[in-house]
Amino acid sequence: MNTQLNSELVVPTARERILQAAHEEMYEHGFQGLRIDAVLKKTQLAKGALYHYFPNKLALGYAVVDECIMGYFQQNWHASLSASLDPLQALKDFFQKKCDEVKSGECANGCPLSNLMQEMSTLDEGFHHRLQTVMVNIVTTVAIALHQGQLDGIVRKDINPQKISPFLLSSYQGIMGAAKCTQSTELMVELFDTLGEYVDSLRAPAQ
Repeated sequence: MNTQLNSELVVPTARERILQAAHEEMYEHGFQGLRIDAVLKKTQLAKGALYHYFPNKLALGYAVVDECIMGYFQQNWHASLSASLDPLQALKDFFQKKCDEVKSGECANGCPLSNLMQEMSTLDEGFHHRLQTVMVNIVTTVAIALHQGQLDGIVRKDINPQKISPFLLSSYQGIMGAAKCTQSTELMVELFDTLGEYVDSLRAPAQ
C-alpha cells in the first residue's frame, strides 16, 4: 500500500482558506483596503465562520503577517539558501526566480512585505512589530548563510554579513517596488542584473 501523501488530495481547512483569501486581498488592496465581504466571497464561507477564527479584521491581518507572509519569506529565502552550499549562487538564483515571477505576472504588485511596511508600520504597533520580526528573520537567515560561506571559502572574508544582509534585502525590495511603480520589465531586469553583479563581487578570489 502506498502511504505517500498526495498533495492534490489535501483540502485546505476553512481557516487556511480564509487566510489565503485575506492574503490575496491584502496583496492587491493593502490592509486598509481589505474587505471582509471580498474574503467571504472568495471562500464561499459564512461570516460566522470567519469570526469563529478571527474576532475582527485586525486579528485577521495579524494572522496573515504571522503565518502567510512569514511563511512565504521563510520558504523563499530560507529554503533557497539552505538548499545550496554556495550562498551567493543561491541568492542569484532566488533573485532570478523573483524576476521571472514578475515577468509572468505573479508578483505584479511588488513585495508584499515592503507594501505592508510602507502602509502599516507607522499606523499600528502590532503590524510594526510583526513586520519587523519578518524582516529580522530574513536578514538573520542571509547573514548566517554569508558567514558560513566565509568559513567555506566562498564569500570574501573582508565583508560584514550583518551589514550586507539588510542591504541585500533592501535592494531586493527596492527593485520589486520599482517594477511595481514603472511596470517596466526592462528596468526590472537591468536592476536585478546589477544586483546579481554586486552579489558576484562578494565572492572570494579563486585560490
